[in-house]
Amino acid sequence: MRHGNGYRKLNKATDQRMAMLSSITCSLLRYGKIKLTSARAKEARKVCEHIITLAKQGDLSSRRKAVAIIADKKVVKKVFEEAKARYGERSGGYTRIIKLGFRRGDAAPVVLLELV
Repeated sequence: MRHGNGYRKLNKATDQRMAMLSSITCSLLRYGKIKLTSARAKEARKVCEHIITLAKQGDLSSRRKAVAIIADKKVVKKVFEEAKARYGERSGGYTRIIKLGFRRGDAAPVVLLELV
């Protein structure tokens, strides 16, 4: 049974993990694509898609929820301005994961996480 297996812990304490996912999400929304390990990308995808869904709603409550997750208000403003036009008719799947191979130092699987 898979009770309690809802997310990856990524070998970090909860506060460190949430800060890391927030930082990854902020970078992805700012630059459009980033290169990172497979496990981190799969977890960051969940947070990023939640932020974009909030941005599509566009109300004040959604904006406050997004600012609580992402610390950079400029990035939140950018996402809220262009989310309706870019993802208006799409009902999910705002990110894409492309496998790039393995990292040389520790053979960790590296992927490219990008916005569709």
